[in-house]
Amino acid sequence: MAKKGEGSSVAADLIDFLNASPTAFHAVDEAKKRLRSAGYEQVSEREDWRLEAGKKYFFTRNHSTIVAFAIGIKYVAGNGFHVIGAHTDSPCLKLKPVSKVSKGGYLEVGIQTYGGGLWHTWFDRDLTVAGRMIIREGKDGCVSYSHRLVRIGEPIMRIPTLAIHLDRDVKDGFKVNTQTHLLPVLATSIKAELNKVVSDNGPVESGSSVDGKKSNEKQKHHSLLLQLLADEVGCQPDDICDFELQACDTQPSIIAGATKEFIYSGRLDNLCMSFCSLKALIDATSSESSLEDEAGVRMVALFDHEEVGSNSAQGAGSPVMLDALSRITSSFSSDFKLLEKAIQKSFVVSADMAHALHPNYMDKHEDNHQPKLHGGLVIKNNANQRYATNAVTSFIFREIANEHNLPVQDFVVRNDMACGSTIGPILASGTGIRTVDVGAPQLSMHSIREMCAVDDIKHSYEHFKAFFQEFSHLDAKITVDI
Repeated sequence: MAKKGEGSSVAADLIDFLNASPTAFHAVDEAKKRLRSAGYEQVSEREDWRLEAGKKYFFTRNHSTIVAFAIGIKYVAGNGFHVIGAHTDSPCLKLKPVSKVSKGGYLEVGIQTYGGGLWHTWFDRDLTVAGRMIIREGKDGCVSYSHRLVRIGEPIMRIPTLAIHLDRDVKDGFKVNTQTHLLPVLATSIKAELNKVVSDNGPVESGSSVDGKKSNEKQKHHSLLLQLLADEVGCQPDDICDFELQACDTQPSIIAGATKEFIYSGRLDNLCMSFCSLKALIDATSSESSLEDEAGVRMVALFDHEEVGSNSAQGAGSPVMLDALSRITSSFSSDFKLLEKAIQKSFVVSADMAHALHPNYMDKHEDNHQPKLHGGLVIKNNANQRYATNAVTSFIFREIANEHNLPVQDFVVRNDMACGSTIGPILASGTGIRTVDVGAPQLSMHSIREMCAVDDIKHSYEHFKAFFQEFSHLDAKITVDI
């Protein structure tokens, strides 16, 4: 168990992680920094891997998915992988390929909804943009293109609600038309025109030629927005070739509540589990002796696109997990049949936030399954396989908690309600690996501003760390298919 004060320290570290990660791209970038600091070496999927037992590695795909792994000193090809999987994405508003919208004397930003967000919570928030850009760079007559992350720190736009005086029916429920109501206001047209950036040769008009190159982006996006982005990364607007941006809340994540027991933040689903699993892996492999008795591979896989079904080149539905297992196994043996053996020795913890009991909507939970804040990780069950948990996998995860005196809870959705899902069933069916679905309890899931408990951050971190340290020994005591 953690010493007094250790729980708040882990939570404070989570706050730093959240505030550094407004997008999946930034979350992966922050994870890379932490892994490098802990002695993990980056490998590329485009190159051959030369791996060694006792060493630690990671790779990224699309800079929005990251897989980190530590190879036990006693590892041989055919041994199992002990994996915690989570996801880096959250519901948000993403800028459209053509985001330039002008109407009623305002400059607005065209967005498309990503995932199943509570979109009414995005109104009247101080918003900015963040994501990644492709930048044209020229040197000595040669042109190259760089991949750059960007985040404008200050609020630059807002989605205003309609005054009640103009919408008397709002008392019957706030209904959002995501096509017409959900456009952030960037500026008024007249102020944007007065503040238009002027070059030495006069204003650069949309679609004009700069250094002989036509700027297509200026035809698709407001020049004011492009100038703000260019200023942030230190380039010219015409050097911006393309981007993937999303609207972000500028209010920072904090530890709060009357007794400082809560975390208020966006993107807790699922950066909270991403952080806890990553920190657990790093700390479970930090000392020189931590991998001495390990015969398996300890791994964390943080996927993109869970909120929209995981069907992408970097989602949990892609081959990224099997690719990693295959390449690690083949680095130690050319016998491809050993991968099949390794899969049957492996275990996945699918970690995604869970629904805590809401005091104002208690009827939304089944009477015997009401996860509480501060109550520890929640084991999720669903007879229809919306979660991948079964008796064996839940026992293993629960037994680890018992050995460390950690609290654990159970959740099953009411029979008269639809059940959500996770990457658990996707990974289980796609790889054949035993899987348990778990998550820390939270409130306000998919809101722009969510909340969870400080204690559950500590419980999650300790549970995940214990999983990495003890799974091999526990699994050796369990026999099922004989």
